[in-house]
Amino acid sequence: MVIIPFFMLFCAAFKKMDKQLISIKQRFGIIGFDPALDHAIHIAVQVAATDLSVLITGESGVGKESFPKIIHDFSAYKHGQYIAVNCGAIPEGTIDSELFGHEKGSFTGATEARKGYFEVADGGTIFLDEVADLPLSTQVRLLRVLENGEFIKVGSSKPQKTKVRVVAATNVNIAEKIAKGKFREDLYYRLNSVPIHIPSLRERKEDIFLLFTKFSTDFAFKYQIPPLQLTDDAKETLSLYDWPGNVRQLRNITEQMSLIEKERVITAEKLTQYLVAPSVSNLPALVVSDREAPPQFFERELIYKFLTDLTKEVAELKQLVYELKSSKTRLPEAKTVKFQDYQPIEIQEETDTGEGEQSTKSLSLNEIEKEMIQKAIETFGNNRSAAAKELGISERTLYRKIKEYGI
Repeated sequence: MVIIPFFMLFCAAFKKMDKQLISIKQRFGIIGFDPALDHAIHIAVQVAATDLSVLITGESGVGKESFPKIIHDFSAYKHGQYIAVNCGAIPEGTIDSELFGHEKGSFTGATEARKGYFEVADGGTIFLDEVADLPLSTQVRLLRVLENGEFIKVGSSKPQKTKVRVVAATNVNIAEKIAKGKFREDLYYRLNSVPIHIPSLRERKEDIFLLFTKFSTDFAFKYQIPPLQLTDDAKETLSLYDWPGNVRQLRNITEQMSLIEKERVITAEKLTQYLVAPSVSNLPALVVSDREAPPQFFERELIYKFLTDLTKEVAELKQLVYELKSSKTRLPEAKTVKFQDYQPIEIQEETDTGEGEQSTKSLSLNEIEKEMIQKAIETFGNNRSAAAKELGISERTLYRKIKEYGI
């Protein structure tokens, strides 16, 4: 029963695609029948047989990460290693070491020599995501690799050879970066030998409901719940929405509604609550069925509740100050607050001592944030990309928080 809606939609559009296109979409999890999307797939397959560099463009969340895998699997490099690198998530001070490696003693902490991605992926493919975030010094090194296949490790003077297929992607306007002197024009032309543009979700109106149905079916199977259904007005709302976060936003919203909504039929009014900036006040409480709800939802609700209560108290305090100022009542003489009198906002957390007694521990907001980051990292097996996505922050922010809290 769960798979019927998506299966019927998929079959209805089956005849629109050739067999190779069908196979590629199934293999790489690409959903949709938009002509611009199909055109991008065809280009990826055609260019795979060459050694040309490819630059993939498109807004954040459109699914650019699938296309380097298509190029790799249809190329002569398919038996080599495929490495995806998020250039925006690696600190500027270590990006050269990550990409090109370093020699022992080349910098503080370099206790042994290390191979970089371009050495490890020799004979394979490297996908440079968010390539526009590379520092200018690293862009010079990358240009050398693209021109003659040479790189030099940090702390070394000996050039090394590598034969790597480079596929890059960006969601920013590189022309603007070039105009501001933040991206090399010669590197841009080297990377952009073959451009592939992935259309945004608002340009693929006919695919939106199909994607929603697929995601709803997936989450129904994952969480063992009935799939969501949309009323006619909800379908229209879904199609008319601008989707600034593209496919990623649609997937996240579908998962939220699948877990939170008790009613399985979603109206336009209910859907709109998730399309606007969500807050605790306009989202219903998490529905807990006979299955156990994921623990991270309870942790988030605790934080959201605390912040909502704090916002309410601040608003009441502002109103009180306004009323006092409006009246002719003389305000009490201000008291000088010394630094040592200041106390950070704390939350009281009760823990079981194991002897039938409860002990109370004060947690500051920073301690709560640190604890949530630690739990996210542990939950995803030290996968920082997955942990950052779960926490709703960028990998760069997560990396900074890890250093800040000494995690």
